[in-house]
Amino acid sequence: MQIHPGSFRNHNAGLLASHGRDKGADIPMRTDYVHALKPLLDRFGTSTELSIILFTLDESVYARELAPLAGHYPCLKLGPAWWFHDSPEGMRRFREMTTETAGFYNTVGFNDDTRAFLSIPARHDVARRIDCGFLARLVAEHRLED
Repeated sequence: MQIHPGSFRNHNAGLLASHGRDKGADIPMRTDYVHALKPLLDRFGTSTELSIILFTLDESVYARELAPLAGHYPCLKLGPAWWFHDSPEGMRRFREMTTETAGFYNTVGFNDDTRAFLSIPARHDVARRIDCGFLARLVAEHRLED
């Protein structure tokens, strides 16, 4: 199951009227994952037979809500930084804010839901490089500490 809350869709009424839906003007908004997901997690949170992937456009909740939830409940996984954050810096911020608490295993890797099909291989390559760079930095830091 995938949950994609937190987007005020088609915010620009003029753009919507002139060009239709899904032409941009989707704005991130707050979502209270802790309270909103509690009934679902009370019922299925400890299940290992269900995977619930959480996405957000509001990266301020990565460290505060999403990573702790995914680190605790076996059914939860974090979807990758996407949409506005589908960039090298956005991917780095995602890793920095989530991996220590949620772990690498509780994230789902790269998301290829783009309509620009020809960009998918390049976007996958960027995501792999960001993840490899993040892991290499962690290994190097731990070697320096030893």
